[in-house]
Amino acid sequence: MKILALDSSSFTASVAIIENGKIISEFFLNAGLTHSETLAPMIKSVFDCSNILPEEIDLYAVTIGPGSFTGLRIGLATIKAMALVNNKPCVGISSLHALALNTDKYEKTVCVCMDAHRGGIYNAIFNVQNGKIIRITQDRTICIENLIVQLRNSSNVVQFVGDGALICYNDMVSRWGSNNVSLIDEKGMYIKSSNVGFIAEEIYHEGIFTDVCSLNPSYIKIPQAERLLKENKLKM
Repeated sequence: MKILALDSSSFTASVAIIENGKIISEFFLNAGLTHSETLAPMIKSVFDCSNILPEEIDLYAVTIGPGSFTGLRIGLATIKAMALVNNKPCVGISSLHALALNTDKYEKTVCVCMDAHRGGIYNAIFNVQNGKIIRITQDRTICIENLIVQLRNSSNVVQFVGDGALICYNDMVSRWGSNNVSLIDEKGMYIKSSNVGFIAEEIYHEGIFTDVCSLNPSYIKIPQAERLLKENKLKM
C-alpha cells in the first residue's frame, strides 16, 4: 500500500510517501513560508524523488488538528483535491498523535504540547507501554498550570514533546524540580508526515477511513474570526 501523508497544522510543513511501513521519500520545511507556497512544490518533489506516480497512491492521509486554522484548511483542501481526482480514500490524523510518535519506545508518559496561543496549549497525554503508544486523554485545550498539576502525580518519567513543550517543561521544573521530567530534542518538536502515514496505515487496516466529503478539521477551539463575531454580537 502506498500512502501520501501531509502535515500543515503548524508553522512547519511536511510531506511523505510511505509504502508498507517504509518511508520512500519525505520532505520537511521550517522556513517561515506560507503553506500555500510550499505544499505543492513539496508534493511534486516527493513524487519526483520516489519515482511514484500520483495515480499509484492508494490512501491519502493528513493531519486534521488541532493546530493552525489556516494551515489545517490548506492541508485538507490539498489532500481532498488529490483524493477526489484519483477517487481514493482518506484518513484524518490527530496532530498530537503524530507528535507522540516522535518519542522512543522506552516506557514513559508522553505529554504532547502545541502552542494554542492566548495562553493555552493543545494537549494530549500518551503512555508508552511495551513499545506501543497508548492514548490516555483526548485532544484538548488546557492552561499550562492545570496541565502541570495533572502531571505532578505521574509515576512515570514525563517527556514533553511538541512546539509548546519547552515552556511546559520549564514550568514543571520550576514548580516541582527536574526529577522524572525530560524534554525531547529539537528534531522531536515537529510533526513528521511519515508518522502521519504510519498511523494512517495502521488504522486503515482496522477499517477506519473516510471519503473526501467526510474529511473535516478538528479545531478543538473556536476559530478567532468566529470568536470575534460572537463577541461583537454580545456588545451590540
